[in-house]
Amino acid sequence: MRLTTKGRFAVTAMIDLTLRQEQGPVTLAGISQRQRISLSYLEQLFGKLRRHEIVESVRGPGGGYNLARRAENVTVADIVIAVDEPIDATQCGGKGTCEGTKQHDGHCMTHELWATLNQKMVEYLDSVSLKDLVDQQCVREGSVSVLRDRRTDAAGVEAPRVVPKGPNSIFNLAG
Repeated sequence: MRLTTKGRFAVTAMIDLTLRQEQGPVTLAGISQRQRISLSYLEQLFGKLRRHEIVESVRGPGGGYNLARRAENVTVADIVIAVDEPIDATQCGGKGTCEGTKQHDGHCMTHELWATLNQKMVEYLDSVSLKDLVDQQCVREGSVSVLRDRRTDAAGVEAPRVVPKGPNSIFNLAG
């Protein structure tokens, strides 16, 4: 089982959108440029995400897309399923008739193994919210929460001020 580019790109684009939607609707052109994903491909993915009510579109100048639900209420499974990404490790595509099998019930000998793997994958993807991914991205990029004052440490003690020892601009060299 492999997650294809459809699922990967959809999740990546949704993280990008969530990170930037506070400044207003996010354009697909912006996501396309930042994430290096084809604009036409994003249009197809976002059409599906909109039909599944994961995003909403805003028309007109300054338009784009916003989340239709809170980020903590959107799971990776929601996104992957919305864009028709198959999450199936069985040979039968979940239809119950494995090709090349000589079993009477139509299942191959490892069908239950792969069907259980499918179930576990969906459970895992359903346990990870878009907010979780955005939070991870913010930590990874070293972003700091707006509510946290970087000038104080964990104990609430203000950090010493750094005073430059020289001019801070080429224009102060003469003075």
